[in-house]
Amino acid sequence: MSVFTPGRRWQPPFMPFKRTTFKKRALAKIELAIKGPLFGCRMCGNCLLQETAFICPMECPKGLRNGPCGGSTPEKCYVDESRPCIWYKIYERSFKLGREALLLEVLPPMDWEKAGTDSWGDVFSQAKKIGAKQIVTNLTARESGSVSKTLDSIFRPVRQPDWWQGDSLYHAPKYSEPASELERRLKAGEFVVAAEVTPPLSINTEKLKQNIELLKPYVAALNFTDSPSAIPRMSSWACSKFALEQGAEPVMQIAARDRTRVGLQSEVVGAAALGVRNILCITGDSMALSPSPRGRMDIVDIDSVQMLWIMRRMRDEGKYLDGREMKSPPRYFLGAAASPFASNMKFQALREQKKVNAGAQFFQTNVVFDADALDEWLNEIARRGILDKVYIMVGLTPLKNYKTAAYMNSKIPGVFVPEKVLKRMEDAKEKGNEQEEGAQITLELIEKIKTKQGVHGIHIMAVGWEEIVPRIVQDAGLYAPAPAAKAQAG
Repeated sequence: MSVFTPGRRWQPPFMPFKRTTFKKRALAKIELAIKGPLFGCRMCGNCLLQETAFICPMECPKGLRNGPCGGSTPEKCYVDESRPCIWYKIYERSFKLGREALLLEVLPPMDWEKAGTDSWGDVFSQAKKIGAKQIVTNLTARESGSVSKTLDSIFRPVRQPDWWQGDSLYHAPKYSEPASELERRLKAGEFVVAAEVTPPLSINTEKLKQNIELLKPYVAALNFTDSPSAIPRMSSWACSKFALEQGAEPVMQIAARDRTRVGLQSEVVGAAALGVRNILCITGDSMALSPSPRGRMDIVDIDSVQMLWIMRRMRDEGKYLDGREMKSPPRYFLGAAASPFASNMKFQALREQKKVNAGAQFFQTNVVFDADALDEWLNEIARRGILDKVYIMVGLTPLKNYKTAAYMNSKIPGVFVPEKVLKRMEDAKEKGNEQEEGAQITLELIEKIKTKQGVHGIHIMAVGWEEIVPRIVQDAGLYAPAPAAKAQAG
């Protein structure tokens, strides 16, 4: 176990992809000999220790470089239960040391060409550009902040290469007219409803089309998941295309788990060309939840924050990640997932702020079963000054039975089902009215959520029970479909 990185389990260092000079190989050996015992260094060549409270983020089994996933907990990593959540530890130490502001900087994805090589050489090269004399002068100056500014002048160009230039600032969208109908309705001040439709497991689209027709009169948009639980289903963009053909507004989900930086950019350009205007960026469930044989669980090429950063620049600046200009940039309304109950709410609020700064314009939260406890998270969001910069849609799941409630509470990362809700569903099981009780619990939650400042709608995730959504929306008084739509739904 390393000295500074908690929960370290030995992992081999990365190997370089090409032969390097003797000087660089020698420097890499020295760096590994020192940083290995101290930080559990794997020689990624893209060191971020200063920004992550000197805990190596490469210890995250998902390989996330911009903060925790929605399954973060204080106790353990849900991917590898033998270790703590490394990002929870990073946040915990950063807040304790007063370094939490550093966590807002949007850090770049790994440059894999540097994997297995030293990072000290880049630092020495940058210091050489500034000059030893200038560095010593600045470090010994008595001006306030001179030391931190000097260190930043050395390390920032190393961690923020020209092709990335991430920062910790908010970037407002550079367009005025709404990019989608969902954005238009949110801007107009409507309390909107979105609903999730489960993509089919095969090429049979009959049930998919039926669900689209059933739900579209009652909701502002339909979400199509991207292989949840790491189980393959029809792609989100294909389902979104079917929705467009049937006159419904889709929200296409993209999971970082299955994307490379090249694949992401090509996919969103294609989706925008097809007419998809709402895109939700998520980290995605780990391969640890998938059936065997499982894919790699130790790394993602890009995380959800980096996805937002890349896509915002494509839309607003017309640039690919590699700097190439786009003659006709895509247009879309960018969303992200939020997890109010995943861990410490102060940590989650900072994570949400980072996503908003990177480009998120709306949030769809993880499932909420305790509307009163949501206030603490909303207050933390407000303290970070982003409540007026993002539209929040609270996630709700109508419980079909007690078994579903118990499973979600114990198995789904980031979801908390209060004991009183579990008890109500258990009692309903005994009485034989589980579905009705589940619907009533959802309606009670909606009544409370509608009154909360900063909440702009709900996102109903019925998980294969799509037929309950029209009843929920009607009974909650959220939508009055036209007579023709009622007849069609019936």
